Amino acid sequence: MKYYIIAGEASGDLHGSNLMKALQEEDAQAQFRIWGGDLMHDVGGTLVRHYRDLAFMGFVEVIANLKTITANLKFCKEDIAQYQPDVLILIDYPGFNLRIAEWANSKGIRVFYYVSPQIWAWHTSRVHQIKKVVEQMFVVLPFEPEFYAKYDYKVNYLGHPLLDVVEQFKANLPAPAGSDFKSVHQLNEQPIIALLPGSRKQEVERMLKEMLLMVGLFPNYQFVIAGAPSLPESFYQDILAKSGFLTHHNLRLVHHQTYDLLNCADAALVTSGTATLETALFNVPQVVCYKANAISYQIGKRLVNVKYISLVNLIADEKIVPELIQDQLNATTLEHSLREIIQNKATTIAGYQKVRLKLGEPGASKRVAKAIYAYLTQR
Repeated sequence: MKYYIIAGEASGDLHGSNLMKALQEEDAQAQFRIWGGDLMHDVGGTLVRHYRDLAFMGFVEVIANLKTITANLKFCKEDIAQYQPDVLILIDYPGFNLRIAEWANSKGIRVFYYVSPQIWAWHTSRVHQIKKVVEQMFVVLPFEPEFYAKYDYKVNYLGHPLLDVVEQFKANLPAPAGSDFKSVHQLNEQPIIALLPGSRKQEVERMLKEMLLMVGLFPNYQFVIAGAPSLPESFYQDILAKSGFLTHHNLRLVHHQTYDLLNCADAALVTSGTATLETALFNVPQVVCYKANAISYQIGKRLVNVKYISLVNLIADEKIVPELIQDQLNATTLEHSLREIIQNKATTIAGYQKVRLKLGEPGASKRVAKAIYAYLTQR
C-alpha cells in the first residue's frame, strides 16, 4: 500500500520512523512518501519536506511566516493528489495537519491521525472538525480516550511509543551501562546536569540562554547540552558565544546523543514537550521550563485550560516535577528548583513510577501498525 505521512517536528519524526518500521512488518508492499526528518527518511521514505523547514511555534511566529505556511499547504495538497495514497497518516502538528485532513477527506482520501493534537488543553472546538474528517484517531496518552468520549468519538489507545524507544536503547547499551559516554566526549568525573532546550530554532534560542544561567552556580557539576538533530553545531556555538559560555570548562555540547546523556545524567533542565516524558523514563529528576514570545504567551494563557504543561504531570495528574513558566523562569527560581530536585531525587523517581504504570506496556508502534493495516484491509 501507499502511505503518505506528515510529521512537522522532531518527536513526530521519531514516532513516524518507528511506525514505518512496524508497517513494513505488516505490509511487505509498503511505500512511503513523507514530510518528516532524517529518521523517517532512513527507514525508506521519500522525503518531500524536512521538519526543520516547517517548525514555526507561537502565534507571532506563525503570522510572520504565513506566506511560507500557505505555500507549503498548497504544495502538500498537490503532492498528495499526484501520489494518490491509500491512506494519509498525520502525526500531531495540528495547525498544518488538520487543514490537510479536511482537504483530503473532501477528496475521498482516507485520513488516519497518530498522536492526537492536544485539543484537550486548548482549542477544544477542534474535536468537531476531527470527528468529521479523521476516520481513525490513535492517541498516546491514557487520559485522551475519556476526553474524546465526551464528544461521542471513539479513539484507539494502544500505549505510548516512547516506551519502546527507551527500552530498545537500554537493551542495546554496553556493559556497564553508559560507561562509554563520558570517555567518548572527554567529560570529567563530575556529575552531569543535562540541558534539553528543545528542537525548534526559536525555542532553543530562547530557552538555552535561560538554562545557561545555571552553569556558574553549580561548580561541582558539569553541564551538557543535547543538540537537536536538525540544528547545526554552529547554531549553538553562536548562542554560547553571545552568552559568554563558548569556552567554559564545565560545559559541553553533544549531538545525536540525547539518550546517552540522559542515561548518565543526575538532573536535567528540559523545555516542555516530549523530552519531559523521555527524561522521566530515564528516571532523571528535571525542572520543566517554558518561555514563549511575550505576545504569544499572553494569547496562549487565555486559551489553555490545563493544570500542568509537562507530559509527566499531565499523565500523573499531579505535580511530580516543577514547572517554570514565562516570568517564573528566571535565575533565582531556576536555581532553587534545580537544587530542590537534586536533593529530592527519590521522591521524583517514585512519582515517575506512577507515570510509567499509567502508560501501560511497551509495543505501541507495532500495535498501531497492526490496527492501521487491519482497518485498511478490512474495507
